[in-house]
Amino acid sequence: MKLIAFGGSNSSKSINKMLATYASSLFENAEVEILDLNDFEMPLFSVDREKEIGQHETAKKFLAKLASADILVISLAENNGIYSTAFKNIYDWCSRIDNEVFQQKPMLLMATSPGGRGGKGVLDFASSNLPRHGANIKALFSLPSFYTNFDVENKRISNAELDSELKEIITNFEA
Repeated sequence: MKLIAFGGSNSSKSINKMLATYASSLFENAEVEILDLNDFEMPLFSVDREKEIGQHETAKKFLAKLASADILVISLAENNGIYSTAFKNIYDWCSRIDNEVFQQKPMLLMATSPGGRGGKGVLDFASSNLPRHGANIKALFSLPSFYTNFDVENKRISNAELDSELKEIITNFEA
């Protein structure tokens, strides 16, 4: 089973990438590939730019990565209640090539933030929006207060209750 995971941020210290990486490590017998959105940077999408350059090759590469997966693990950064610009730009370029961006792959959709809501705004938005573009969301997980509940040094959730919740979600996901 191949699993593709990424954090929906282009931050070099992305807490969402850390969460996605940790969650993907909990899947048994999975070949895991962690994507970095910085490897898929493209000019800001516009129909004028698309008309000028056509389908962006980097977007095609991103779609090919998603196509290679059996499972997607995505942890979205929340910027003002919605996606980060980095994720949204990739999403926009890809959706012009294939409206089914996420290709009906089973998805664990997550978010975290330093605040107490744990990215719930972006999770609410994404869980209603992404399925229109081929997201087969099987489970949602929010990690509030990242720096309180995640051990950055050991790269794992430090809050036993939240860690147990994520592990149960993954156990059920795999079943």
